[in-house]
Amino acid sequence: MFESIALLGFGQGSWGLALLQGAFVTIALALCCLPFGLALGLLVAMGSRSRSTLARGTAYGFSTVFRGLPELLTLFLVYYGFEIAVEQIFAAAHIDADVSINPFFAAFVALSVVLAAFSSEVWLGAFKSIPKGQYEAAHALGLSKAKTFFSIVLPQLLRIALPGLSNNWLTLLKDTALVSTISLVDVMRQTNLAVSETKEPILFYGAACAIYLFFSALSGRLFAFAEHHFGRGHHRARV
Repeated sequence: MFESIALLGFGQGSWGLALLQGAFVTIALALCCLPFGLALGLLVAMGSRSRSTLARGTAYGFSTVFRGLPELLTLFLVYYGFEIAVEQIFAAAHIDADVSINPFFAAFVALSVVLAAFSSEVWLGAFKSIPKGQYEAAHALGLSKAKTFFSIVLPQLLRIALPGLSNNWLTLLKDTALVSTISLVDVMRQTNLAVSETKEPILFYGAACAIYLFFSALSGRLFAFAEHHFGRGHHRARV
């Protein structure tokens, strides 16, 4: 038993350092996807509310496609699709080169668009919770659309959307486990290698569970702090 636990250490023949490196890749990927995915999701939600038929149709199509496809399929389409597209572009330009798409970049693109599709629905629900009278009052005060959005609408959107966005983040964090299928060396990739080498599946999959649960628990505390921060003015107003 103690010999098995020693495999999680940092000495020679142990896998502790490899798991930590995989954990770093996992959290780095998720953190890179978060701002891009949420910002794109906000743009999609704004497109859904646009008066332009083209903008509404594009937003609807984007949301429908990437919420409907399995995340693993989206990952494969981006990873292999980018590679094939670049190869065809090079071939058309008569350039002879070996094309290899960086797995981290492919995972970043795939998981970001999935996050954007799901978060757009959360943003859209938050938009619908803001009374139209606030827009009319801002217009009556002579505020520009940009000033109205960034000073009045966006702070309220963040407060209303945060619970839903926290769920989107946790889903994203779990979806990062899929990137091991394109050879990105994350937690699951390192875990699978360790299991293959040591034949100790319970030990290493249990360690992977602990890593993901740690990230989830820490995320819960951070989002609770963010909800409290953005809800301060709202709570005072209700009192």
